[in-house]
Amino acid sequence: MGGRAVVVGGGIGGLAAALGLRLIGWEVTVVERAPVLADAGAGISLHANGIRALDTLGVGEAVRAAARPQYTGGTRVPGGGWLARMDGTALERELGTPIAGIPRAALHHLLRAALPSECLVTGAEVTAVDRSDPSRVRIPFGDTVLEADLLVAADGVGSRLRAQLFPQHPGPAYSGSTVLRAVTEHPVELATDFELTWGRGAEFGHIAFADGRAEWHAVLNSPPGVRHTDALDAMRRRFGTWHEPIPALLDATRPDAVLHHDIHELVTPLPAFTAGRVALLGDAAHAMTPNLGQGACQALEDAAVLAAALATAPTVASALARYDAERRPRSQSVARAARQAGRMGQQLTQPLAVAARNTALRLAPSRATVRAILRHADWTPPVLR
Repeated sequence: MGGRAVVVGGGIGGLAAALGLRLIGWEVTVVERAPVLADAGAGISLHANGIRALDTLGVGEAVRAAARPQYTGGTRVPGGGWLARMDGTALERELGTPIAGIPRAALHHLLRAALPSECLVTGAEVTAVDRSDPSRVRIPFGDTVLEADLLVAADGVGSRLRAQLFPQHPGPAYSGSTVLRAVTEHPVELATDFELTWGRGAEFGHIAFADGRAEWHAVLNSPPGVRHTDALDAMRRRFGTWHEPIPALLDATRPDAVLHHDIHELVTPLPAFTAGRVALLGDAAHAMTPNLGQGACQALEDAAVLAAALATAPTVASALARYDAERRPRSQSVARAARQAGRMGQQLTQPLAVAARNTALRLAPSRATVRAILRHADWTPPVLR
């Protein structure tokens, strides 16, 4: 079964969906509202499930070559003591690949480079879809109307298409946390590939990249909408007394490189990831907190499963039913787990609760950390035919 698809949203999930659809012989147009598909963003850790999905989509080898495997690191307290160590070698034995750290810009570039430029339309915003014909969808934007057999709504956590398709759904909710992040301007000497440090109501972490630079992020309990005149200076004041390499990472950052976003999630699960010939994908379907590092990985899984379903099902309707049945339970379960991880990790503030959590982590066997990651990362991708 082949056809024509329109993907709304040129982020990681949307580009991955386009790759999968093209691999199974579909004609694809990606419509992105930004005037330029910019290689922007901070960093990302790709777990084995995300990397396996990228293999299915044909770009896994290129991503591995650009990424830095994460073998060392773990979770610490602000004074520097360790709560838990990460054993990347054990994960590689179990899953065939370690976690990989890569700049979001590099991943975005690799996905975009695998698509022909003519299938990308930028500077065009899609806010609604015409589903009056059950056999086709009509997608208007500007002075253009595209007709397609399938629309993939990958337009992010604030998806306007999701709001049209599910008008009774309350939409995204503020998680209670805000994140500031940046990539260092130059290489930084780091003793580990990946770290998280938990304080009361705050987290600071880093991901080391292949070129020696690093991404850092700071997650804070905060009311929504709070912004700093000098975000980097605010981070120095908040985290400057925490253990190295935190001060060094901040010192290696340009003030204008700091990104600041409030974290929103779909607390109320969607009743379906499909509506007629429309499939929701990525954050539009299951926006989650970043506490498990699974947001992008789940979007990549979506893309691989959607392509496989369309490649093997007799009709678009049956393919979308399969996509919904496979993706909704898993991704919503991961989203719930991410929310719980945040509540027991970065968001925890009560001193006795923090002390109890830290003691439990210190006493847990190293195998427990591996099992926790395997719970979500050990996913077998479909085969595209």
